[in-house]
Amino acid sequence: MQPLDNIKVLDFSTLLPGPLAGLVLAEAGAEVVKIERPEFGEEMRHFQPKWGKDAINFALLNRGKRSLTLDLKDQSQIDILKPLICEADILLEQFRPGVMARLGLDYETVKQWNPRLIYCSISGYGQTGPKAKQAGHDLNYIGDTGLLDLSMGSDDNPTVPPALIADIGGGTYPALVNILLALISRQRTGQGTYLDIAMTDHLFMLMFWAQGQGTVTGDWPRSGKGLLTGGSPRYQIYRTKDHKFIAAAPLEEKFWQNFCSLIGFVDESEDNEVTITAIRDIIATQTALYWQGVFDNQDCCCSVVKTLKQALQEQHFQYRGLFEQQLLNEAGQTIQALPVCVLKQFRRIDKKTAKAPSVGEHNFY
Repeated sequence: MQPLDNIKVLDFSTLLPGPLAGLVLAEAGAEVVKIERPEFGEEMRHFQPKWGKDAINFALLNRGKRSLTLDLKDQSQIDILKPLICEADILLEQFRPGVMARLGLDYETVKQWNPRLIYCSISGYGQTGPKAKQAGHDLNYIGDTGLLDLSMGSDDNPTVPPALIADIGGGTYPALVNILLALISRQRTGQGTYLDIAMTDHLFMLMFWAQGQGTVTGDWPRSGKGLLTGGSPRYQIYRTKDHKFIAAAPLEEKFWQNFCSLIGFVDESEDNEVTITAIRDIIATQTALYWQGVFDNQDCCCSVVKTLKQALQEQHFQYRGLFEQQLLNEAGQTIQALPVCVLKQFRRIDKKTAKAPSVGEHNFY
């Protein structure tokens, strides 16, 4: 048996945080039913690029789920939904605060139908507070919490981070952790609970080192200046002769000494900028392949930066079985499925090849 066998999830969420949480729950054995708008379905189905009928992003995040279409503004449709809520274990929703209440599906209402229900709301700023109903996306959330200020590069050439940090690190994972905690609590008490997951709330733990430094010393780190934000030669990106990059992270003294010895650098200056420039000049004299040969199997925490395409083909990840599961579409095509954090011993073993549901595919569920 899988850890979440016989657990039923009603997922009203869209886009990324909730659907990814639902995918992880499904991979651990839960039955996840997406509630979607009739005919149109979830917004992400219509993104580009398409893979078959739907967007590849939708397919990656929703494999192995069911799809039930309901018009939530129609009371007769709510009547259809009520028995499903009564037998569900988890309800996921990601609307702006107040929307579920207007639909008559808020926690205070549905817990009367199902006191064992774990009701998880994911939003940008939480259900309460001055910003609760403010619209936003990942870039706004990391901007509001100081994380963007630590990670956007130089002031004259700001860079948008490629990872959706708030959605996943502030939304998906905290939702999963608290849902699992709530399931354990329910085993003891027999009662469900309400979970208010605010993506912004959970970003501060990702900056523990910056908060600690600023609070104690008054020297608040900035992008390009701090130990972990580009201000140190021991945590730096260096360009090679063939315009590739070395990720150098020899933070500890033993790694730093090994690194300096391997590249032939004598550490004489206490000025970080001088040291960074000197190492930059050394690394630029040779190709990435040369430096890879120098750093391989050496204790110096240095590696050649790979493209995503290269990483997907990396022998190490293939050996780990990271891409064993396959994603299927309605045309019978398959690609690598999105790896999630469910370990092999807890993962679906009977569905190594699974597909995302078509709109309303399970309306007779």
